[in-house]
Amino acid sequence: MSTNGSASNGSAPAPSQSAPGLMRAHPAALWLLRHGESSGNKARDEAEADGRAVIDIAERDMDVPLSDLGRSQAHSVGQWVAEMTSDGDEQLPTVVYVSPYLRAVQTAEIALQAAGLGDLPRIVDERFREREFGILDGLTIRGIRERFPEEADRRARLGKFYHRPPGGESWADVAQRVRSALTEIGREHAGERVLIVAHQVVILLVRYVLERLSEAEILEISRAEEIANCSLSRFDWDGAEGSDGKAATVTLQAWNGTSPLDEEGEVVTSDPDIPAGPR
Repeated sequence: MSTNGSASNGSAPAPSQSAPGLMRAHPAALWLLRHGESSGNKARDEAEADGRAVIDIAERDMDVPLSDLGRSQAHSVGQWVAEMTSDGDEQLPTVVYVSPYLRAVQTAEIALQAAGLGDLPRIVDERFREREFGILDGLTIRGIRERFPEEADRRARLGKFYHRPPGGESWADVAQRVRSALTEIGREHAGERVLIVAHQVVILLVRYVLERLSEAEILEISRAEEIANCSLSRFDWDGAEGSDGKAATVTLQAWNGTSPLDEEGEVVTSDPDIPAGPR
């Protein structure tokens, strides 16, 4: 299971990067799959284009399903994985962690069935859920400015990494739960190949945690490109701990790779991974 690391905008593969490993016990590889396009993505785009204050969507964020295109994207990723099995299964995931949000659960189910991996152990973990937006949930950028102008000003002052809307989470809050989940994965799945199916901000913050990036570094990565729907990213660990007892080195092998979709002739989308509020 490999990808060329190309991003949805056609940019060159990201260079391999190494950092001290977060976990003393660690998986052999960690794959990150963003869910496919959701109906929330479409509803948000329509609301923003029409200049509306509120996004017209009936479901809770956690109940928003995949769009038809999103289901097709998930199937294409699974087919691509199935084609890779002809070279052996030494790179295929051995366990899957999934956000409890419906669009992530559906992506995992469709992709794994298409890959012939429907019996793979699957763990639904709320620590990989989408960022929570509190009082800003369901609002467009215009809606936030009109209804909560002081909150919009506070976000502009603090920046999106540390801004926590009332009742919601900051990026730093999400990083804390991601860090906890990754530590547990290292302990419980040492030496395994782990696939995480989650959301754009979660995937960005997995990179933030594993590479020990700064606020400025992860925000620059976020500004450079959107994480494409059903894109794949991968981290590898170099093996056992060193003789000095320090954690093994983790290397970014692929980032925001869309080759599974490209090779299957699928439409690549990269709408923001939320049906509400600014990231």
